[in-house]
Amino acid sequence: MKKYDNPMSRQVESLPELMEQQYDDLEPKTRKVLSFQEIYNIQRIILTGCGDSLAAAMATKHAFEMLTGIPTEVVTAIELGRFYCERHLGIDCRNPLVIAVSNSGTGARVSEAVQRAGKHGCFVLGVTGNEESPLGIHSDKILKLNIPAFESAPGTRSYLVSVMSLLLLAIRFGEVRHQYTMDQAMDYRRDIRRQGELLRTLLPEMKTVCQTVAEEWQGFPCYDFVGSGFDYAAAWFGQAKILEATGKFAMHINTEEWFHLNFFVRNAREMGTVVVANTTSPGHSRAREMVKYANVLHRPLVVITDGSAEDFGGEQAIYIQVPKPEYPITMPLTQFAPVCLIAAYIAELTGEEYGRGCEGDWSFSKNGAGVTESEIIV
Repeated sequence: MKKYDNPMSRQVESLPELMEQQYDDLEPKTRKVLSFQEIYNIQRIILTGCGDSLAAAMATKHAFEMLTGIPTEVVTAIELGRFYCERHLGIDCRNPLVIAVSNSGTGARVSEAVQRAGKHGCFVLGVTGNEESPLGIHSDKILKLNIPAFESAPGTRSYLVSVMSLLLLAIRFGEVRHQYTMDQAMDYRRDIRRQGELLRTLLPEMKTVCQTVAEEWQGFPCYDFVGSGFDYAAAWFGQAKILEATGKFAMHINTEEWFHLNFFVRNAREMGTVVVANTTSPGHSRAREMVKYANVLHRPLVVITDGSAEDFGGEQAIYIQVPKPEYPITMPLTQFAPVCLIAAYIAELTGEEYGRGCEGDWSFSKNGAGVTESEIIV
């Protein structure tokens, strides 16, 4: 079993305990980080970040709108820092609220984005584990993350904590703005904490299935990740982990655009295709159709879902079950776990170093220099 035991897979195995520990840390913090008046003042929200943090923003965008009724955008850090229209920044009462996510807080683009947002009158909430970082220094308020140290691997634990912190903020904003009762808010929160135990129960079978996928797919030259809505973030995150862990080519695309673009690819029998599709998604019918036609194309196929093959018309695929929460907004907390395991196992089977070891042609990226040592323009 040693070939399936590496730092990245151990990060996934640690998630149930981390989820419960981080909930206990973050739940009271998210109640207090903004005042009632600051929450009432919010007219628009921008979520921003880079890499995994951007994926966390994508995973929670719809939850913010559903829970708070506040229009919410996901804007990449470079778009916010360099291109976002100034007329739409700082328009009234320090709006929009910019929530910038980065555990390290040291990325140049995130620093640039929040500096520009602050310069034009936005209110900035930094979600970071480093209060002394550029993100921490240039934020009006900070939601402090305290992620216990663990073996280094492509971000898995930090992604979970980023998603959880944003979900808890969204619940708090909706509660204060009377979108639902305090009892309902607590039920949402309990559903978040409950996901740790649900994941713990499913992990043994999940690991076994992902090992099988990795053995069958390790020789493939490329991978395709597909999803929409809440599910799209996990698809995006999957292609990121394949790139980071294995160095192989990977794509991400939404379920509809797959029919317009990705299904044209040749040599589909050697393209590992992962569909993230929870059964409560408004996009579920399109995911069913996509799975059907992926089979027509003879694609090797994995479906990550809270359901079963019956929810996809019995179509041929390897189905990986993830927890089925009471509320769909909490799906992003666990549905990314299988893609991390698949990437971890393929990297181990192929003998690949994470991030190419930051050696040779990749040496410029050592210690994150490729994203921290960059000119900042405000």
